[in-house]
Amino acid sequence: MIDFWSLVLTVLGLCIFETVSSIDNAVINAEVLRTMSQKARRWFLLWGMLFAVFIVRGLLPWIIIWGTNPSLGFIGSFTAAFSSDPLVFQAIEATAPILLMGGGVFLLFLFFHWLFMEPKIFGLHAERFFARQAVWFYAVVSVVLAVLVWYSMKINPLIAFGAVVGSTAFFITHGFKQNAEKAEHDMLHHQTSLSDWSKILYLEVIDLTFSIDGVLGAFAFTLVVPLILLGNGLGAIVVRQLTIGNIERIKKYKYLKNGAMYSILALGVVMVTDSFGVHVPSWVSPIVTFTVLGYFFWRSKREMGSKP
Repeated sequence: MIDFWSLVLTVLGLCIFETVSSIDNAVINAEVLRTMSQKARRWFLLWGMLFAVFIVRGLLPWIIIWGTNPSLGFIGSFTAAFSSDPLVFQAIEATAPILLMGGGVFLLFLFFHWLFMEPKIFGLHAERFFARQAVWFYAVVSVVLAVLVWYSMKINPLIAFGAVVGSTAFFITHGFKQNAEKAEHDMLHHQTSLSDWSKILYLEVIDLTFSIDGVLGAFAFTLVVPLILLGNGLGAIVVRQLTIGNIERIKKYKYLKNGAMYSILALGVVMVTDSFGVHVPSWVSPIVTFTVLGYFFWRSKREMGSKP
């Protein structure tokens, strides 16, 4: 029973984290879909969802497992991801610190970029202070990376390399996101003309970029790929439903983005801590996610109720 409820807790945590962290993606999807024909919308919502759930969120964990376990081979990594062989799981666990360090650094950088650089609705008083210190973002993440690499080198140089890969992945995906925001602005303000198929391709690329956050964060919950696929897949389905539903209502919960980012901070800390060999119980990540997101959901709901 304990194992069963642990699995349920993990899947629910993955689903909620994927959903909330992808709200920005849902907003972009909804805005772009409004400019498309009805046929193209239906095509995207059906086949795009299948692509998002089974290809993107199924393929990315597989590629990550392969990247940290190249000795398994490309096909071997796929079978290992779904294998119940204890020897295979031990091999994955042996390289887990490299993966956890890379994912943790990526999530920490993601949080600090939001805290220092991105426009936001202030949910906590300290956020206003950090927003005025944007110039310090690069200094902070550089110091964080230097400290983590220094201490990782004493344990295993490959863990230190994982930290560097995590920072590199952040800046690459950040560049894609910035370009996507510009493309969306031009598209919605008729500064560029794209066909419906071009817009569908654009949305799929955007979904791939946003899904990296959720997939890397998922490894803070579990190293079992089928659970990641199930939890993130359910979250992706929820995001698609938000896209075709009343996205404006979701946008009224204005502090959900804050909750998602503080969850990302917590998951990043869990992953980095775990990579240094400090055991973090499996229930910590979902419970922290529920607590943080629940608080900011309550803040949003309370403020909505206080308005005339």
